[in-house]
Amino acid sequence: MTHGLLNPADSPDRQREKLLTILDVLMRRVEQTTDASGAAYAQFERAAMLEDLVRERTRDLERALDLLNQSNAQLAGAMREADAARRNLADAIETVQEGFALFDPADVLVMCNSRFGMHMSDIRPHLRPGLTFVGYVGLVSRSCHLSLPQGVTPDDWAVGRLRRHQDRHVIFNVQMDGDRWVQVSEHRTRDGGTVILQTDVTEIIRTERLERGKLLDDQARIVRATLDHISQGVCIFDAEGRLLGWNDRAATLLAIPRARFRLGLGFDDLVTRLQSDLSLVGGASLSDLRSWVHQPAPRPALHFQVQRDGGDLMLDAFAQGMPDGGFVISFTDVTAERQAIAALSRANETLEARVAARTLELEDALSQAERANSARSRFVAAASHDLLQPLSAARLFLASAGDERVPPRARDALTKAGAALDSVETILEALLDISRLESGRAAVSMAPVALGPMLARLADEFAPSAASRGLRLRVRQTDAVVLSDASYLRRILQNLIGNAVRYTVAGGVLVGVRASGAHVVVVEIIDTGPGIPEEEHENIFREFHRLNARASASEGLGLGLAIVERAAGLLGHPLHLHSRVGHGTRFRLRLGRAEAAVTPRPPPPPPAPARDLVGLLVEPDAGLRAAAVHLLEGRGMAVLETATAAEAQALLHELGILPDFVLVDGPGDGGAALAGWQALRPALGGLPALVLSPDRSAGFRAAAAAEGAGVLAKPLDPAALDRFLARIAPPDG
Repeated sequence: MTHGLLNPADSPDRQREKLLTILDVLMRRVEQTTDASGAAYAQFERAAMLEDLVRERTRDLERALDLLNQSNAQLAGAMREADAARRNLADAIETVQEGFALFDPADVLVMCNSRFGMHMSDIRPHLRPGLTFVGYVGLVSRSCHLSLPQGVTPDDWAVGRLRRHQDRHVIFNVQMDGDRWVQVSEHRTRDGGTVILQTDVTEIIRTERLERGKLLDDQARIVRATLDHISQGVCIFDAEGRLLGWNDRAATLLAIPRARFRLGLGFDDLVTRLQSDLSLVGGASLSDLRSWVHQPAPRPALHFQVQRDGGDLMLDAFAQGMPDGGFVISFTDVTAERQAIAALSRANETLEARVAARTLELEDALSQAERANSARSRFVAAASHDLLQPLSAARLFLASAGDERVPPRARDALTKAGAALDSVETILEALLDISRLESGRAAVSMAPVALGPMLARLADEFAPSAASRGLRLRVRQTDAVVLSDASYLRRILQNLIGNAVRYTVAGGVLVGVRASGAHVVVVEIIDTGPGIPEEEHENIFREFHRLNARASASEGLGLGLAIVERAAGLLGHPLHLHSRVGHGTRFRLRLGRAEAAVTPRPPPPPPAPARDLVGLLVEPDAGLRAAAVHLLEGRGMAVLETATAAEAQALLHELGILPDFVLVDGPGDGGAALAGWQALRPALGGLPALVLSPDRSAGFRAAAAAEGAGVLAKPLDPAALDRFLARIAPPDG
């Protein structure tokens, strides 16, 4: 109840006063009351308790008052300290040489020193706490002491200043009147306020300007010295086309007196002065140059040529724009170069004429050489063919003579004559091979070739010669099958083995075959001969080159290795030579392995030719015709001989009979013989026929086979003729 009488919102003094009033009232009631039942005592007790409560509350109030007094004292001390700190801060920022201002997070000016807004006396009275930042910027932008850049209004400057205010840190320079400069440094505080420092940097900028001027003067002197040193003439113009600089070389090249070169001379004035002596060449014109000068930057580089009237001076000019909108033009004297080019052009024309004339001479010489080479090839072919005719006749006569009973001495002479004819045949075959290989008319027929039987036949062929020389000839057996032309491959191996046997004095010759990988077969011909000097390794493949002249002409004319090299190249078989003097020679021939094997058939033994046959012989050469008739009649046959196919047709028509076989030859190469058989074939197509020809190529044999005839190669081999005749069935009867 007692607490209900007190209002907690009352001050301590008021509450104490209320408690004392209540105590007085209670005491009076106690004194006035005479209740016998003891109610007065109870009231007294309550009064005493109330007094204790009042006393306790009084002590609490006294303690609260003490604390309040202490707080007030501390607050007063803090206020004094704050005032002192503010005064100290104000004194401190006042002593700072820079202008200082502090804006709170709401961009309201809190304080500033007397140097803030330096050099702007018209806005100083307005720089008071409470001024907004926008108001401060507006005052500065309209100050009469602010030097605005050209073309910038106060509003433009204020907008740019407020844009910079958005950054946390910014530093910039502001120009004042009287060529004074203030550096403004603005930074954000931690609570979002802004601190602005203004520093007078007039002396620094003036010093930098002075140093920059000195540097520019030094650079100008260096540039001037450089321009005067170079061999080019240089003119420098500003963005307005006014002359800023030049060198003496430009005045010399442009033939303008130095006194007429002056700063500020317009480009158009300079061009006008040049028109009287100089002109632009190479497609450019003065209007193009003026258009280039007056077009806005950046300009593309311009190249043109200037010529003095009379053509005694040629300048190469190059115009280039500069970053500030100006441009520079350089002039280079190229008169000597142009004169040299003109002289060189005239020399080239003369040289081209001489080259053309020389080319014509070389073409004529080449044509003559080609004609001579063709004539030589035709001569070799014709001479070989002409030699083959009597050679064939001689072999046929020797073969027919061998059938007669002759004394031993005569038979020995016949044998030696046959050997001599074999040598002549070998030489002629070599000449024909060289002729075909050089003329490019050699035709090859690539097919699987069994090496074993070919090497075996070559071993049989050279065994007697090796034995007669006391040499050991060894040929390794092989079942390898290679892809090659059988005729040319045999000629290659025959020449290599023949050379090895011919030039080896002691020891022997080894022919080996080995595999080199899965697709290559290597044939090696190794001898123990004298060896070949290294400097002769290339020469031995030349025609008619014989390293050892000991060999007789009957043993060869030095054509064997020439044929080997050309035939190996034609077939695509790499040929390698390894030799040391005194240690023998090794020839290595690499052949491609054939995918399909062939089964060689051994040649059948030569049967005895059938007798009582009638043959038709077409042979234009009288000597060879007589030899063939003599041989055939010696074998018991009747021969109908004519010189041409037309005569043969007339003779057969007159006699009214058909022969049992036909032998056809013609003048020149095998083409005439084949044409003769083609003329006879309609009437004699079913009869066995042979075309006599020096052409041993597979292509010619295929052409003859297509016409139903075989080929008997010249010089004629009597044994081959006997095998052909043996296959002809004798007539009934």
